[in-house]
Amino acid sequence: MDVHAELGEFLRSRRARLRPEDAGLPAYGGRRRVPGLRREELAQLAGVSAGYYTRLEQGQSPNASDAVLDAVARVLRLDEAERVHLYTLARPKARARRRVVRPERVRPGVRLMIDSFGDVPALVMGCFLDVLAWNPMAHALLAGHLDFGAPDRPADRPNIARMLFLDPHLRELYGDWPRKARSTVADLRLIAGRHPDAPGLTGLVGELTVRSPEFAKLWAAHTVGDCGAEPRAYHHPVVGTMALLTEFMTLPNDEGQRVAVFNAEPGSPSQAALRLLADLTVAGGAPAT
Repeated sequence: MDVHAELGEFLRSRRARLRPEDAGLPAYGGRRRVPGLRREELAQLAGVSAGYYTRLEQGQSPNASDAVLDAVARVLRLDEAERVHLYTLARPKARARRRVVRPERVRPGVRLMIDSFGDVPALVMGCFLDVLAWNPMAHALLAGHLDFGAPDRPADRPNIARMLFLDPHLRELYGDWPRKARSTVADLRLIAGRHPDAPGLTGLVGELTVRSPEFAKLWAAHTVGDCGAEPRAYHHPVVGTMALLTEFMTLPNDEGQRVAVFNAEPGSPSQAALRLLADLTVAGGAPAT
């Protein structure tokens, strides 16, 4: 991915969502040639010259100061995730020599950890949302229709984003699929900013853009954000509807890998449904879905 192009598209998309009056500028009426703030207006509000801001938006100011980036972020009303994304794109790291790309691996201790969760679904996601490992409960919750051993085979690994947009099972599983889809694409945008040259990510985005018009539209919006930890409704085909809270833990010794853990409120009907799913999983493997 071209980091300079990504920076320009991101800044233009943020400018487009702001009306002049939102930024304290007078609205004179009439039709504007561009939606949202013009470059000149943003530069004025940020206290920089129009020419400098134009060069920044074109990726020609790799040494932009913290003060300038903070001023641009303030005018554009960026949240924390968007601010981090702006800094990542504006200051791309020097490209290292191309390395041989090896499949991601899960450390034995991490695999033992998610297995020890027992009746609590847990999985390990790789840098680009591949499922690197899951315990039987996470498999039963999300993808009982897939082979449990698929994450152990790099060529067959399920990918959360790919399944979400291309697998009808996950579309039906999430009670608010559009919200989950927006959250996943926003997370993938953050990842793309950190790893612009990763062929695996470029291939994934290209595939989803071609095969899913919904993904293509969300990707073009340049929304960024971390995966939310708010409760989500799951319409499981075997045990019914559950409200589960997902927590994500970044593994400090494994760049980009995260553990996702799914829990229900103690004493809730959702916890009872999760226990039923555990009983069925222990009795005969992942329930057929």
